[in-house]
Amino acid sequence: MTGRQDSRYSPLSLWLDRLDASLKPRRGLPGDVDVDVAIVGGGFSGLWTAYYLLQHDPSLRVCIVERDICGFGASGRNGGWCVGELAASVESYAKHGSHESALSLLRHTFDTVDEVGRVVATEGIDCDFAKGGTLRWARSEPQERRQRDEIDEMHALGIGEDIIRLLDADEARSIGNATAVRGGIFFAPSAALDPAKLVRGLASVVEQQGCSIYEQTAAISIGDGQVTTAAGTITAGHVIRATEAYTRDLPGERRTLLPLYSLMVATEPLDESVFDEIGLAGRPTFADDRYMVIYGQRTADNRIAFGGRGAPYMFGSRIDSATERDSGAHDLIARTLIELFPALEDAEITHRWGGVLGAPRNWTPAVTYDAVTGSGHLGGYVGEGVAASNLAARTMADLVTGASSELVALPWTNVRWRRWEPEPLRWGGVRVGRWLMRKADEAESRTDKDSRVAMRLSRMLR
Repeated sequence: MTGRQDSRYSPLSLWLDRLDASLKPRRGLPGDVDVDVAIVGGGFSGLWTAYYLLQHDPSLRVCIVERDICGFGASGRNGGWCVGELAASVESYAKHGSHESALSLLRHTFDTVDEVGRVVATEGIDCDFAKGGTLRWARSEPQERRQRDEIDEMHALGIGEDIIRLLDADEARSIGNATAVRGGIFFAPSAALDPAKLVRGLASVVEQQGCSIYEQTAAISIGDGQVTTAAGTITAGHVIRATEAYTRDLPGERRTLLPLYSLMVATEPLDESVFDEIGLAGRPTFADDRYMVIYGQRTADNRIAFGGRGAPYMFGSRIDSATERDSGAHDLIARTLIELFPALEDAEITHRWGGVLGAPRNWTPAVTYDAVTGSGHLGGYVGEGVAASNLAARTMADLVTGASSELVALPWTNVRWRRWEPEPLRWGGVRVGRWLMRKADEAESRTDKDSRVAMRLSRMLR
């Protein structure tokens, strides 16, 4: 594969490893430049923002500076779930606007999956996009109860079965035949895709539209109207930060977003007879409703790519490349996959990888922009950014260009994040919380009774 032309990047994920396109870095910033909009970060948030800005006004001078290559971070390593969900609840967003505006945000999030599908079709980005929905099994009585409550809440909000519906055990197994299935939920606004093909394809599209992308160019500091790098200074009327978990490397931002690890494994391509047994026709993404999140998809080349939040938080919000590549947590994820699908016991695990996602203190993704200074940022997706970054970028593009739209009034606009606690409180709190959630899953599996501690913790994170 030509993606292996640069051995620094192809091992970072299954997706980057199997790219046909080159991963050779683009040129860095050549010196001081002056533009209309400077974007820091070459992942989904930054690239989608550039794309929609240039859709608004093709004459805009837009540049992106990326410390490594486009797709180096979470955008090139995630589970490939383009799902119409946000980490925060309707109730959380209603506190920042109204109940009606929070529902509007929810519906725009649903629609975003089709918007991503529209753009990849229009721009000819072959990213294996397949809108097969998401299947979430209930594999214990507590999971069943939580799912029934969720369906009741959604239907009370006016969200119908065309969006989300409850499945009995036979219906759930007919979509994905996992072990111990008691029922499930089918969520329609969701697609599986190859995130590296999307992020690299999107970079090529915005470049062709006139956006200058400078890779291997780290932002040393970001200020009003200015981005400082070792190679030169970018002066801009608008400066947008789209750095997600790597925000922790910017001066004064160590406690803005918590870098949390999500790790993945992938099998070898599987024979069709395996899928005759386990299902997953139409490539639905899949999970169950344990507290320690798991997620998977059937890839276009018939692998299972499967992940979970297994690696521990590191003191000082440290990011460790060794943990991303291989750890005991990868072994646990592989065992969990086989526990779901025993038919995969003899399948070779060909890839192990991981990366960090960005979590704000209030668990609430946001789009923030100051029209006076021209400064903005978007992100805090808590691992659900493939679709959310598109909606956030459309919102940001409207804010920057002054467009009057429904998006700028959505209640995630200008939500302020609390800063995370200083160390060692941050380390201790995150570690204890994750330990309690893991123990809650074990207890629910063993006793078939709800974990009250986990329920209280999950409500605190909403």
